[in-house]
Amino acid sequence: MASFAIEPAFWELFPQAEIGIVVARGIDNAHESSEDVKAALAEANKAALAHVPDPTISKNPAVAVWREAFQQFKTKKGARSSIEALLKRASGGREVGSINPLVDIYNTVSLTYALPCGGEDIDTFAGDLRLTVTQGGDAFRALGDEADSETLPGEVCYLDDAGAVCRCWNWRDGVRTMLTESTTNAFLILESVDPARHDDLAAALDDLAARTQAALGGEMESRIVTKDSPAIALS
Repeated sequence: MASFAIEPAFWELFPQAEIGIVVARGIDNAHESSEDVKAALAEANKAALAHVPDPTISKNPAVAVWREAFQQFKTKKGARSSIEALLKRASGGREVGSINPLVDIYNTVSLTYALPCGGEDIDTFAGDLRLTVTQGGDAFRALGDEADSETLPGEVCYLDDAGAVCRCWNWRDGVRTMLTESTTNAFLILESVDPARHDDLAAALDDLAARTQAALGGEMESRIVTKDSPAIALS
C-alpha cells in the first residue's frame, strides 16, 4: 500500500509545521473547469489582496513566515514559496488564470487562505512519497523546463523512488507527477509553518475537499499530518 510520510530530518527543521492532505480518489478531471470553478478562482484573486496590504511583498505576514522558513534549508537561488508567487501575481494585477479543474480549485483555496497549496497525481508515484531533507542528486524536471535538474544537498523536497516530485518544499512542481485531465486519484497538499494559523489550515483543508468533491466527484480523505502523526496511506 502506497503511503506519504514526513521524515525526521524535516521535523528537526520544522517541528511545529502542519501539512494538510486531501487524498481524492475516483475523481473526474477530464474536462474544462466549470463556470462555477472559474468564478471562484476569479473571486479568490480578489480576496488575496487582503493578505498583501503592504506593497513590499516580503513584509506581509503570509509571505514573511515563508521567507524565514526558506532560510532554514538549502534552496536554488531565487526560490520562493508558491504562496509568495501567487500573491505577487494577484497583487500585481496579473490574475491567476484557469488551467484545469483540480489546479483551479487548489489555486482558489491557496489564494483565499494565503497558504501554499499544490497537488500531484498519485498514480504516477514510484513507490512511497515522502517529505524530507535530501542528500542531493535527485532527478527532476520542472514544469515549463526543457532540461532536467537535480536537487541540492540539504534541500527540503517531496521525493519518491524515481526522484523529486516538488523542489524546495513547495517552489516548483515536476512534469512527471503533475495533475492532468487523466488524473483520477490526486494527492492535494496544504502547508503551514505558523502554529497560529492552525484554524486557517483546518478551514482551508475542509474547503479544498468540499470544492474538489463538488466539482469532480469521487471520495475524499482529509488529514493534518504533524510530527506526532507523520504519515497517511494513499491507496
